Amino acid sequence: MQRKLAWQFLYDMTLARQFEQAAAEQYTQGNIGGFLHLYPGEEAVAVASLHAAEASDYVVSTYREHVHALVRGVRPAAVMAELFGKATGCSGGYGGSMHLYDAEHRFLGGYAIVGETFAIAAGVGYWLRMNDLTHVVLCYFGDGAVNQGTFHESLNMAALWKLPVLFVCENNRYQIGTEIHRHSAVPEVYRRASAYGIDSRRVDGMDVVAVYEATRAALQHVRAGNGPYLLECETYRYRGHSMADSGAYRSALELAELRARDPLDGFRERALAEGWLVAADCDEIDSEIDRVVADAVRFAADSPQPTDLGASVYREPLDLYGGRP
Repeated sequence: MQRKLAWQFLYDMTLARQFEQAAAEQYTQGNIGGFLHLYPGEEAVAVASLHAAEASDYVVSTYREHVHALVRGVRPAAVMAELFGKATGCSGGYGGSMHLYDAEHRFLGGYAIVGETFAIAAGVGYWLRMNDLTHVVLCYFGDGAVNQGTFHESLNMAALWKLPVLFVCENNRYQIGTEIHRHSAVPEVYRRASAYGIDSRRVDGMDVVAVYEATRAALQHVRAGNGPYLLECETYRYRGHSMADSGAYRSALELAELRARDPLDGFRERALAEGWLVAADCDEIDSEIDRVVADAVRFAADSPQPTDLGASVYREPLDLYGGRP
């Protein structure tokens, strides 16, 4: 592995972990309202898959999307300000934790409705196909969404029209609080793609290198005009479903076993052992992330509240034949 990529992997996974920990702290202090769904344990999936993608590709995510936005290039300060509901947030303070958005980085948002991402991604993929564009849509979803009708409808349409969509399942096993084998007759999510003639693969979602290589191969498949692909990443979240969930349905032994496979610690140890990085790199990254996250919290706290609740809600209709009516 190239040193530059190894450095970026470690930087982004460290940022992801520290940012989410800071968000949890701010939530308990009352600075973040509503629901807050955090990502610790799943960092390898977002970091690896998004680094395998091109800047011109589109991203559609779920309500657990802070890290996807950060890795995609959305400023940490803008993400934290959005969690605070401030005007300087990436959605103007109107979206909050579950509705981050950044058109510049082709990050088309997080969506609070389970299964909503599929239809959005299919629509974007259809537009790309109509315009003969070579970009791909990365569509993220959790294991709890695979029994939704939109999952099957969207995969069927994507396969039928050979839409350039990479479906990425972040299978953390528990959707909200029910383990996948208790709610799904087919717990191997990647196998479901075969019903629609879609190629698929399962990969260790705790291994950033494995996810990166699998995503590159999947994207190559899609870009070659072969239609959609489904990549199932087996991962684990160390926190509950949201800040309101203690996660008591999981045993201490299970949690300890999965923490021993921490994707961040595991990659740091591997990078040092393989000579991709040295200890000074790790120290530099830790120091920089501490500063970045502290600055993001300070920026969010000092930013103003939104003043116009009607802003961006209504828009003049477009004239399909040019200009505005």
